Amino acid sequence: MAAAADQIEIEVHLPEGGTWAGMVEDVREGLSCPFKEIPPKYFYDERGSALFEAITELPEYYPTRAERAILDAEAVEIVAAARPTTLIELGSGAAAKTRCLLEAMSAAGTLETYVPVDISEEITRRVADELVGEYDDLRVHGVICDYETHLERVPREEGALIAFLGGTIGNFRPGPRRSFLARIATLMYPGDRFLLGTDLVKGQGVLEAAYNDSAGITAEFNRNVLSVLNRELEADFEPEQFEHVAFWDADNEWIDIRLRSLTEQFSDVTALDMRVHFSRNEEMRTEVSTKFTRERLESSYADAGLELTDWWTDPEELYALSLARPVA
Repeated sequence: MAAAADQIEIEVHLPEGGTWAGMVEDVREGLSCPFKEIPPKYFYDERGSALFEAITELPEYYPTRAERAILDAEAVEIVAAARPTTLIELGSGAAAKTRCLLEAMSAAGTLETYVPVDISEEITRRVADELVGEYDDLRVHGVICDYETHLERVPREEGALIAFLGGTIGNFRPGPRRSFLARIATLMYPGDRFLLGTDLVKGQGVLEAAYNDSAGITAEFNRNVLSVLNRELEADFEPEQFEHVAFWDADNEWIDIRLRSLTEQFSDVTALDMRVHFSRNEEMRTEVSTKFTRERLESSYADAGLELTDWWTDPEELYALSLARPVA
C-alpha cells in the first residue's frame, strides 16, 4: 500500500478573494434589480452551514433523508449500472452520503479514484485523509473550486460516475440549468454516467412545510445571508427587520424563498458604496428550489445532450436519483 501522502492530490483553483470572490458584483447586480435578489451560494458561511445541517434533521425536511434512503437501498444497483472506476462528486462537502457509493464500488472491486470538488479546502483535505485510511490504494484527487464557474477544471478521467446530489440542481433557473447540464455532458466520455439528485413535485402542504419548519430554523438560515453581507460587504442590514417567506409556485414548479421587509427601511452597503431602499412588505428573493417530474427531467437532459437511463425513488416517491449518459 502506498503512503497516504502519495495517494492524495489537491488542486486549488480559487480566485483572489477565495470563497467570497465575485460577491461584490453578484450583490451589486442583485440589489440593483427592480425585484431584488441575493444568490443562494452566499448562505453558506460557518453559521449558515451549521443551520443547514440542522435543517436536514428536521421532521418536516424530507429531501436529505429520502436521498440517503435511496443510496442505502440502491448503491449496489447504481454502481452496477454505471460501472465506474472513478467517482467525481460536485459539492462533495464531508462526503457523508457518497460513502454508500464508494463502499459499493469497493465491494465490486472497481474503486480506484475519488474526485471531490468543493469550495472548502479544509473539509476536502480532511475527507481525503479519512478515505485513504479506509480504502487501500484509493487515490483522492481533490479540486477546490466553485464548480459552477470552474467545472472544466475537473479532471476528465474515463470510466467516471459524476455525482451531483442534494437536489442542488433545483437552485438553478431553467437557462443556467440547461447550460450547466450541457457542460456536464461535454466533460463525459461515452462510457461515463451522471448521477443526479432531484426533489419531486408533490402536494403543496408537504412542500411548503419543508421550507417553513415549526422550529424556525429555516427562517434563521434565510436571514443569515444578511449577516454574511454585513460582515463581508460592511453593510448594516437588520436581519430581525426581515420576515422569512417560502411558498409553492405551481406555474414554475418551484419553492420561492424570500425575505420580506417588515418596515420601510434603508441599508448602507459600504463596500458597494450603495444605499438600498426597502418599502414596507417589499420582498427580496434569496433562493428558488425547483421540483421535478420524471418527464421534466428527461426533457432537461435531452436539451443538454444527455439521456436518462435509470431512475430510483424512495418508497413514498418524494425524491429521485437518476442516471444519465451522454448522447453520441
